[in-house]
Amino acid sequence: MKKKNVPPIAKQIPKELIAHNDVRIDNYFWLNDRENPEVIDYLEQENAYCDNMLKHTEQFQKDLFEEMKSRIKEDDQSVPYKYNGYWYIVKFETGKNYPIYIRRKESLNAPDELLFDCNKMAEGQSYFKLTGISISPDNTKVAYALDTIGRRQYTIHIKDLKTDKLFPERIVNATGSSTWANDNKTLFYTLKNEKTLRSEKVFKHTLGADTKSDKLVYFEKDDTFNVSVYKSKSRKFIIISSHSTLTNEYQVLNADKPNEMFTLFQERIRGLEYSISHFQDHFYILTNLDNATNFKLMKTNVSNTAIEHWGEVIPHRKEVMLEGIDIFKEFLVISERENGLNKIRIKRWDNTDDYYLPFDNETYTTYTSTNVDFDTTILRYGYNSLTTPASIIDFDMVNKTKDIKKEQEVLGGKFDKKNYVSERIWATSDDGTKIPMSVVHHKDTKKNKDTPLLIYAYGSYGHTIDPYFSTIRLSLLDRGFIYVIAHIRGGEYLGRPWYENGRLLLKRNTFTDFISCSQHLININYTSSNHLYAMGGSAGGLLMGSIINMTQNLYNGVVAQVPFVDVITTMLDDSIPLTTGEYDEWGNPNDSAYYNYMKSYSPYDNVEKQDYPNLLVTTGLHDSQVQYWEPAKWVAKLRTYKTNGNLLLLKTNMDAGHGGASGRFESLKEDALEFAFLLDLEGITS
Repeated sequence: MKKKNVPPIAKQIPKELIAHNDVRIDNYFWLNDRENPEVIDYLEQENAYCDNMLKHTEQFQKDLFEEMKSRIKEDDQSVPYKYNGYWYIVKFETGKNYPIYIRRKESLNAPDELLFDCNKMAEGQSYFKLTGISISPDNTKVAYALDTIGRRQYTIHIKDLKTDKLFPERIVNATGSSTWANDNKTLFYTLKNEKTLRSEKVFKHTLGADTKSDKLVYFEKDDTFNVSVYKSKSRKFIIISSHSTLTNEYQVLNADKPNEMFTLFQERIRGLEYSISHFQDHFYILTNLDNATNFKLMKTNVSNTAIEHWGEVIPHRKEVMLEGIDIFKEFLVISERENGLNKIRIKRWDNTDDYYLPFDNETYTTYTSTNVDFDTTILRYGYNSLTTPASIIDFDMVNKTKDIKKEQEVLGGKFDKKNYVSERIWATSDDGTKIPMSVVHHKDTKKNKDTPLLIYAYGSYGHTIDPYFSTIRLSLLDRGFIYVIAHIRGGEYLGRPWYENGRLLLKRNTFTDFISCSQHLININYTSSNHLYAMGGSAGGLLMGSIINMTQNLYNGVVAQVPFVDVITTMLDDSIPLTTGEYDEWGNPNDSAYYNYMKSYSPYDNVEKQDYPNLLVTTGLHDSQVQYWEPAKWVAKLRTYKTNGNLLLLKTNMDAGHGGASGRFESLKEDALEFAFLLDLEGITS
C-alpha cells in the first residue's frame, strides 16, 4: 500500500515530439487521456497526497472558509435595472448557493415574477451554471443556457413566461448567448466546434420548429476567429461579430427583418480592430485605424458603413487609451485610461458640456455598469479600490449629482477601511522600463525583511488586473500580509503599447517585469525572499511557471492556478480548444521563429535540476481553457527534477472546469486551501 506522505511518481513513457528538426521527449504525454483509468488514478493519488500533506491545516481551512463566508451578505440582491418596461433583480438567499432571478413590471413595488431559481435547478448537479438570459421584445419568452459539467458547452432552453412552461426545443453545444429578432419568434445563436470548442457558426431558430431545421446564417471558416451574435443597444440591429486577437469584422441586419441577409459592415483587414455602436442615423466606431494604437472614435452613416466613409469624432491620443463608449439620447460617455488610471468622460452630443467624473487616488477601479436604457440622463457606474468596498452609483449627467445605490457590505463587524493603506509604487525592469504596482496592507503591518508579501499578476491578452477590493483578501491582510498587484507588460494598464510589448516575440518582458517587481519589493525592504510569495492563474499560471524556472530561491512559495505551462505542445495541437485563436497572442509554433522563442520560456520544457519554491498547483478535470494534463504533466516532471525538499502539491477538482467550483460559496473552499497553504508556510495556523 502506498504511503500517504510519499508523493506519487507518474510512470514515464517517452514520446518523441518533432518539429523543425528539433526533438523533444515528453515522458508524460500519456496523461493526455481523461478516459484512461490510470490517468484518473494518478490524479486521485495526487489529490490524496495533497490532502495528506495539508491535513494539519484542515481545521484552519474550514475556519478560513467560514471567515471568508461570514463577510459576505448571504441575504442579498443586485441593484435593480430597468429594461423594456421591467425591473430586473438578482437575489441571493441565506444558506443557498445559487442566484434567484426575478423581475417586476414597471414599478419596483410591483409583485415579483420569478424567472429562475437556480438553487432548485441545480439540485443533484455537482456543477451548475446558468447564463445567456435573453428576454424576447414582447417580454413573454426567455432563452437561457445551462452547463452542468464545467466545460462551457451550453444547452439553450426557451421558457414561456406566461405559463412558466418550457418549449420542447433544446439547442446543444452552444456558446450560451442568444438574441431575439423583433418578431418575438426568431432566435439567433452560436454553436461551438465539438472538438476544438471554437465558436464558429451562427444559426437562426424559429420558435416551435425542430432545431434540426435551424438555418445556418454564417460559418466562420478561419479557425483563428471566433464568432458571436447580439443585438445593438438601440434594439434596431442584430449584429454578427467575427473576432480574433487583433482583427474584427461585423455584419448587421435590421432586427425587424430576420429573414433578410446580413450585410457586411467593413470587411476584415488583418490588424484592423474595430467595434460598433448604433445611435440614430449613425454607427460609432472604436478603432485602431491608421496606427491609432490607443484607439480613436469615428462615426459613419448607417447606409454607408465601409471604412472610406468613417469620420473622426475623438482623435487618437498617445497618452490616453480609449477603452469603450456608452451611448445615451443626450450624452456620449467615454471610458478612458491614462497613466494606468480609469477615467469616465461625459460629453453632450450638442457639445454644450464635456467633463470628467472626479476620482482622487491611485489604487481605484471604476467602470460603467448596466446602462441598457437610451432615453435617460442617469449613468450607472461602479467604483471600488484596494481599501474601499464596491459601490454601484447612479450619476445624474445633467445635475451632476450622484446617488449611491449600493455599497458592498462587509459583514462580521471587524472591517473598517481606515485600517488599510494602499499605494502605487514603481519598479525598473531589465530594459529600463518602469513597472507600476498597486500595494495594500493593514495599517499596523510593518514593512521589513520578515513581512510576508504576496505578489499577483496576469500579464496576457491585454487583460488588465485593476486594483480592486476583495473581502477574501482581508484574510491575508489581517494576518500581516502585504498584497501587491504587478501591472506587468502583456496587460493594458499603461495603454495598448503595454500589451504589444508583452506578447509574441516580446513575451519574455512579462516574466522579467514580474521578477523585477519581486526583486524591487525586497530591495526597498517590504519583504525578503524567505517571505515572498507569488500567485497567478491560467496565462498567469504560465507566468508562475516561467519565473520559477528563471530564478532560484527568490520565492518561498507559489500558487499556480489552472496554469498554461505546456506552451509548445498545446500550440502545435490545433485540435485542442482555443489553440488556433491564440496564434496572435503567443505566435504560431509551426513557424520556427515562434517555435524557438516559445521553447525558450515554456515552463514544462524548461524544468531543470534546480531548487524550486514550495508549490501548490490547481486544475479542473473538465477545464476547456487549459487542459488538466498541462499542470499534471508539469508536476510529474518537477517531481523528478527539483533538487530540494520543498512542497510540491497538485489539486485537481474532478467536478469542475477552468473557473473552479460552481456555487456562490464552493469556490471559497479553493481560496481557503490556497490561503492555508501560504499562511502555513509562514507558521500562521489560525
